[in-house]
Amino acid sequence: MMMLGSKIYKIIGLVVSIITVGTIGYMWLSNYSFVDALYMTVITVTTVGFGEVKPFTPEEKIFTIFLILTSITVFGYAVSAFSEFLVSGKLFDHFKHKRVEKQINKLVGHTIVCGYGRNGKQAISKLKNYGKQYVVIEKSKVLIEKLDLEGVLNVEGDSTTDEFLLKAGILKASNLITALPSDADNLFVVLSARQLNKGCKIISRASKETSYSKLKIAGADNVIMPDKLGGDHMASLVVTPDVIEFVDRLTIEGETTANLEEIDVDELPKIYLGKTILDLDLRRKTGCTVIGLRNPDKDYIINPEADSILIKGSHLIVLGRPEQIIKLRELF
Repeated sequence: MMMLGSKIYKIIGLVVSIITVGTIGYMWLSNYSFVDALYMTVITVTTVGFGEVKPFTPEEKIFTIFLILTSITVFGYAVSAFSEFLVSGKLFDHFKHKRVEKQINKLVGHTIVCGYGRNGKQAISKLKNYGKQYVVIEKSKVLIEKLDLEGVLNVEGDSTTDEFLLKAGILKASNLITALPSDADNLFVVLSARQLNKGCKIISRASKETSYSKLKIAGADNVIMPDKLGGDHMASLVVTPDVIEFVDRLTIEGETTANLEEIDVDELPKIYLGKTILDLDLRRKTGCTVIGLRNPDKDYIINPEADSILIKGSHLIVLGRPEQIIKLRELF
């Protein structure tokens, strides 16, 4: 993209230079006014052939020949370069890149997903169901084309470099999920993202247990090990099958809803600050039940009392059927 932009600017610069040289040349050799000199330059470089403002001297004819030959070379280069961009698709990629850049610049508080593999796809599906804004960084051309067809905002490039994290809007992002297959690559992403945005919540995938502590030290808020979770889950289905299946039903989503929801107390109407869970009256209004409370110190209280106070910085974990969750989302 940068090469395409530089070539375009180079072509524009050459055209402007020819017009400038031609205008100054005719003003100096022929004592033309600026308008007459510009007019002569334009009809000369475009080979329109409307005729001279006044008969040329030998010096002026030589200058005109030089101007025509130079302009033919420059315009020939411009046409060939433009044709190359058009045939190869680089021109369309350039305009697509500019359009995506404008869209990303408008985002605030979005989530960046690094890698469109199996885990990346699952993360995007969850974010989409919750109506969250997100940008995907992926270096595979095939996957980028797939993302374009699905209408997913994306940046083509290597997410381990600062350049593409910045293009994805890391400075204004609230969350980053790095789901690359290599732990080393995920480590680079975490280090770069944490350096660029101290307040961003970073969630990293890890394949090896030895990578867990390294990713945490690098700045990851959460480290997920899919293989370990999968093994634990399968073993739990043997030990406590009914409990695990019930939990799965709580977390597996339908097309647009989920059975568990998180409520940020800070986002509730101000009249509820300092009130109790009972005052919120979610059971009557939506049918949902509060099953958890996270206080500002990030301590979790399971099945909190009805007289628990809603204070700033706390979160409620709510359980409900899909239709009840919809009511909850509409209410808050």
